[in-house]
Order: sequence, then structure tokens, then C-alpha cells
Amino acid sequence: MNMNNDYNDIYELCKSHMHSYVLAEMVDGTKVDGIVTGLDNEYVYIAVPIGNGEPTHDHHHHHDKDHRFGYGFGYGYPGYGYPGYGPGYGPGYGRPPRRFNRLVLPLAALTALSVLPWY
Repeated sequence: MNMNNDYNDIYELCKSHMHSYVLAEMVDGTKVDGIVTGLDNEYVYIAVPIGNGEPTHDHHHHHDKDHRFGYGFGYGYPGYGYPGYGPGYGPGYGRPPRRFNRLVLPLAALTALSVLPWY
């Protein structure tokens, strides 16, 4: 088995499936589905969907605030006005919830990559 040819084949496969929804299979039998977002000489970068109940690892998450309306009030008096204005600006404010985590996989550990339907 020629490891250099296998590596080149996996690299080219990842390159041809850039921005595609794929199933990546690892040498240890692990399978990961996600969108190929990047590639370099050593790694493939995959956006992995966050399932229900999985942590988002969002460092800007504040449990004591209502993210839809800042700190519980908008422009004007507390409880009135327009959501998203006034106090409440800060890291992570106004962003939609994260839907993907970034996963970095070594190309040398990949054995297969196949395109999945996105619907």
C-alpha cells in the first residue's frame, strides 16, 4: 500500500468536495458528517451540525440575559420600546444561535469521504 498515493487521493477528494455536505470516515472507524469548509496540506476543516441538546461552546453566552431582547428591555423604558436597541450591546449580542461547530481532521487519519444529500 502506497501511503503517498492514498494521501494524495484523500486530499484531492476533499478538494473536489469543498463546500459539500459529506460523510468522513476515519481509520479508527469514527464517522463524521458535515460541510467541508477548508483544506490545507495536513488538515481538512469541517463544519459539523450541532444537534438538539448539544453544547454550542459559545464563549459569549450569558445565562442571565434574554438574547432576543438584550437585557430584557429595549430602547426607552424597561419592558417597552424596540427589541435590540439601547442597553444590551456586548459580545454575542444580536447574533443568531450557532448551528455548527468547527472540526479539524488530519488528512492522514481519513480513509473515505462521500457526499451526502443535504435535504
